[in-house]
Amino acid sequence: MSKLLTIVSIISINFLLSGCHRADITITEYVEQIPQRTVLKVGTLYGSQTYLNSDQGESGFDYEMAAKFAEYLNVPLEMVPYHNRQQLFEALRQNDIDIVAAAITTTNNRREQFLLGPTLYEVNQVLIYKSGNLKPRDFNDLQGDISVISESAAVDTLIKLKQSNPNLSWKQIVDGDNEELFSMVASGEVLYTIADSNSLLINQRYLPELRAGIVLDEKTQVVWLLPPVNSDYLLSSLLSFWHIQKRNGTLEHLNEKYFGHVKRFDYVDTRAFIRAIDNVLPEYQALFEKHAGDLDWRKLAATGYQESHWNPHARSPTGVRGMMMLTQPTASSVGVDNRLDAEQSIQGGAIYLQKMIDRLPESIPDSQRIWFALASYNIGLGHVEDARKITQGMGKDPSAWRDVKQVLPLLQQRKYYKNTRYGYARGNEAAHYVDNIRRYYDTLVWVDNQNKEQAMLAESKAKEASEQESTTEEQQDDKPNELLKSSAQ
Repeated sequence: MSKLLTIVSIISINFLLSGCHRADITITEYVEQIPQRTVLKVGTLYGSQTYLNSDQGESGFDYEMAAKFAEYLNVPLEMVPYHNRQQLFEALRQNDIDIVAAAITTTNNRREQFLLGPTLYEVNQVLIYKSGNLKPRDFNDLQGDISVISESAAVDTLIKLKQSNPNLSWKQIVDGDNEELFSMVASGEVLYTIADSNSLLINQRYLPELRAGIVLDEKTQVVWLLPPVNSDYLLSSLLSFWHIQKRNGTLEHLNEKYFGHVKRFDYVDTRAFIRAIDNVLPEYQALFEKHAGDLDWRKLAATGYQESHWNPHARSPTGVRGMMMLTQPTASSVGVDNRLDAEQSIQGGAIYLQKMIDRLPESIPDSQRIWFALASYNIGLGHVEDARKITQGMGKDPSAWRDVKQVLPLLQQRKYYKNTRYGYARGNEAAHYVDNIRRYYDTLVWVDNQNKEQAMLAESKAKEASEQESTTEEQQDDKPNELLKSSAQ
């Protein structure tokens, strides 16, 4: 996997020990044999926040950071997904992979076994239960065992807690993951599990019955893991890379991208949306797919739900109409003559949204243009440009959605909007509008992937049944010949 290259200088051990707190690098003058990598092999677990590979490509916080780190090292990235933590950690011990990147939190046990990278973000560790059941406020309220993933941080936490709570009991699930346990809690198959707060917030978009109970640990650090030996150079490179990503805002951007929009959770709204996916969307999905163009049809559909709850006859006192709630001037500009016709409205909304994307400054990255465009769809491009100018004036990045999102609400304050070109705007609503669409989009992606997996499974079973049927028919066809042979004998 690697060959040796002599390097005349290396980042000092001093930096390795304090790299997370210093930006300066001390150079030493000794020679060390350092492996020159030909590929970066990153072990991970499947999950919304870690790694997904779909027809839309690869995604996930850990995947995006790993891709950037591989680029920094100037080597190809190879993501290696495992089905459970035992396999993942064993692969790292055996040097089958270079790094574990899978939303892993710090524990004393992991510090003893592996090298820990710098902090990527922090989470709370929480007890999770199903809505409708008694909310446990302490361990005396528990009505049964806690189910946790084997070798997860939850096991370490429970072992500590048992010292002061001798009646505490739990079951370890060996072959499974957090998302499977979430589903089991939501279905009532198990009573409790433990996971990090970000995982809960993300999964509540698909399983709104999940609830947070006792907070077991606050501000736990999420890190990458490296092998305990022969990893000094890789760790020093990771620390240097981490400082660069911290300074240029990449960490903040990815935190906003994957976790920033899930902080607000509305059970009633989420349940209504999931019902609408089952009962309403099938009638219009083909239209969203047909007219999405270069857009992801699921983002277009999420926008349609935010606008009208997929009601083609929706009307507003302000004069907007239809599935995509177009104004009359907007409808005319995109060739829509009947705003209450579902297909015309969807097509018009897609054209208008694409126009918003195309009109945005080139400095806005492709991955974030859709969020700026949606804000413009809501309050107008002029107001979004006003917010970008205020953002720049505050020393923040006007091309980063995370920064502009924080500034948008200032358009409602006179001391800010009085100096803008377009004046007052309900910027707070625009920020919430985009967050809502992002949450609806997350849910649609999850449901779409589930449907595709089920379709593939059904197809596989049908193929297997067909092959078995063919084999049976062949065996039956051979029976007369066998009888003839037996008779001849």
